[in-house]
Amino acid sequence: MTELAAPLALPRRDAALIAYLQQRRSAPAQALAGPGPSDADLHAILGIGLRTPDHGKLFPWRLVVLTAETRAALGHALSPLADDQPDPNKARAVLAKLTAPPVTIMVVSAPIRDHKVPVWEQELSAGALAMNLSHAAFAHGFSASWITDWYAYDARALSLFGIGEDERIAGFIHIGTLETPPLERPRPAAAEKISTR
Repeated sequence: MTELAAPLALPRRDAALIAYLQQRRSAPAQALAGPGPSDADLHAILGIGLRTPDHGKLFPWRLVVLTAETRAALGHALSPLADDQPDPNKARAVLAKLTAPPVTIMVVSAPIRDHKVPVWEQELSAGALAMNLSHAAFAHGFSASWITDWYAYDARALSLFGIGEDERIAGFIHIGTLETPPLERPRPAAAEKISTR
């Protein structure tokens, strides 16, 4: 745990950050290619990710950086399990999301049971961590995709990923470079989702 230090800087208006947030868009995971983050970039991205909201300072999550070799082995081991999915061909095809990107970080929700902080809030913290990693990747000049697929919910697959009994995969953060910018996707109209009471 980091020791407490000097006070942090107060927020200031940041036009570049606002512009980024206004056009933030996940990348298609299969399209992510090199270059990926350097070791120094990855270390910084992970550090930023850990600065996530966390009621109770429980740190109810963990991160696993999956190497290219590990992901290739997982893809091979997961392929036979795809036969049991509703659409086996699609299930096999989406394994490319796991094996193609230069860097993949697995975010594991590991809530502390029977604590005064509800499990739901602890799981939300894992989601916030995943979003922080995505923002950090973009801030370092990379594209990112936060995604899960069938293998994040298959019990046999979870054992391959080393997921414990009380843990869940909150997502895989795939990081790399896109050759062309992603297209915008539909967004909800503010009036449909925002109200004042």
